[in-house]
Amino acid sequence: MKITPRTLFAFAILTLIGVFFAIGALTGIFSPVLLISLSLLGTSLLAANKVVAWIKARKVYAKWQKPSTFDRNLVVIGAGSAGLVTAYIAATLKAKVTLIEKHKMGGDCLNTGCVPSKALIRSAKLLSHMSRSKEFGIRKAHADFDFAEVMERVQRVVKTVEPHDSVDRYTELGVDVIQGEANITSPWSVEIKTTEGIQTLTTRNIVIATGAKPFVPSIPGLDEVGYLTSDNIWDLRERPRRLLVLGGGPIGSEMAQTFSRLGSQVTQVERRPRLLIREDPEVSEMVIQRFRSEGINVLLEHKANQFLMENGEKVLIAEDLQNGGVEIRIPFDALLVAVGRAANLKGFGLEELEIPAGRTIETNKFLQTIYPNIYAAGDVAGPFQFTHTAAHQAWYVAVNALFDPFKKFQADYSVIPWATFVDPEVARVGLNELEAKERDIPHEVTLYGIDDLDRAIADGEAHGMIKVLTVPKKDKILGVTIVGEHAGDLLAEYVVAMRHGIGLNKILDTIHIYPTLAEANKYVAGNWKRAHAPAGLLRWSKRFHSWRRGKNAEGAAVNETFTPAGEKHSR
Repeated sequence: MKITPRTLFAFAILTLIGVFFAIGALTGIFSPVLLISLSLLGTSLLAANKVVAWIKARKVYAKWQKPSTFDRNLVVIGAGSAGLVTAYIAATLKAKVTLIEKHKMGGDCLNTGCVPSKALIRSAKLLSHMSRSKEFGIRKAHADFDFAEVMERVQRVVKTVEPHDSVDRYTELGVDVIQGEANITSPWSVEIKTTEGIQTLTTRNIVIATGAKPFVPSIPGLDEVGYLTSDNIWDLRERPRRLLVLGGGPIGSEMAQTFSRLGSQVTQVERRPRLLIREDPEVSEMVIQRFRSEGINVLLEHKANQFLMENGEKVLIAEDLQNGGVEIRIPFDALLVAVGRAANLKGFGLEELEIPAGRTIETNKFLQTIYPNIYAAGDVAGPFQFTHTAAHQAWYVAVNALFDPFKKFQADYSVIPWATFVDPEVARVGLNELEAKERDIPHEVTLYGIDDLDRAIADGEAHGMIKVLTVPKKDKILGVTIVGEHAGDLLAEYVVAMRHGIGLNKILDTIHIYPTLAEANKYVAGNWKRAHAPAGLLRWSKRFHSWRRGKNAEGAAVNETFTPAGEKHSR
């Protein structure tokens, strides 16, 4: 059997249990000798773990020559959300930090993801409101727009946000920003290729924050027909008449609805049985119903087998998995591939340093790679591919890199929120019902239909729901899913509640402005409270109030006294 510190600790605990039974007296259990022994045991365990970590580090560093001095405390590769926040924290802590970006500052979120997509979604939503003008008492509304001008607005929004992530701003914050290609040449050195030449920096620590890119599947004929991804769809200036969207995840769904509202005939193909497969089935169904009501042709359980050109027309040959694999032909003018994203793992030295990576870079609970001074954060590290989780991880890698071995922190993913900006918007934090059932986690479900909310009715957005999962018979929130207008904004109250151990009772006890959408949070808390009302106490209360009216519980007059214990005494 392999002897490890954990094995030794378990053996010691079993031995101590035997000692406790043997001693028998409290004075013996809490004797100074025993307390000192326990303290030494704990100290020994910590020391053993440190020794094991030191041995592992010594082995992995064996073939590398460590510099005697360093040019930097930290070098960060990649200026997306994870890299920017890491560099900012390091500079704030007065460390000497260099941030390297080979493409555009701000990464995917600013240039090809969050910012442009939300700008385009906003324009499309305005058009959708005009198409619903009769619902608002307006006989007719019409928008005269040019698709190219809408796309130019998207770029103006990006340009407006761009200074927040610019070289100038981060230079002012104390970050040394270099625009070039980074290559990790040793655990303590990074080579940087710029237009001016090549330089090498030595550094105590390295953070890899290289992000991800759209994943493109290998499907016959795909290159021949050509395709768009979330990287280059923003270059369009002519609206596709027929847009085929491959993928039913967040990106595919957001763009399918947006382009449909902008006037394209949209067909969305998804191999799985639902859109937004990570959400609860009824959530997916709400989105699908809205999509189909807006004219989107949603094809579920359809597999893309081949793309080809027929008489100058682009065609997808798809297999209908619901109907025995029947082949169908889907003609289109433009194709958006949105089937997921793949971490950027090539071209900066992972292979040369033999840093393990599968779909993402392998890290421990402190976000360290096999080299304790090399960290990874953001999309390249997983397990989530959200801008806000990348920023969340950035705090851990920055602090751990700068203060290890004196102090370091485990990355905490206990309360991770996210949203998909379709209409109706979908947002959640923690567990949903699907996950709770799959993991066999005991839970209770409390629902509130937003169609009952005054503000939602007034706004013409009376649809959706809030679903809260709690520990059975306890006021502890396990997770929340919201479907409806501004769901991502409404979710914030639950993120705070879960993060700081606040239950539904506290939410119910909080004043919410009337009339607002946020009142929905209070109403779902009210539903939970009613379901957990103390039946026995309420029966006592009913009898008490009947007694005060001079009647019994059935309403008949009585001539008796009433004690708090519920005993009746004749006068």
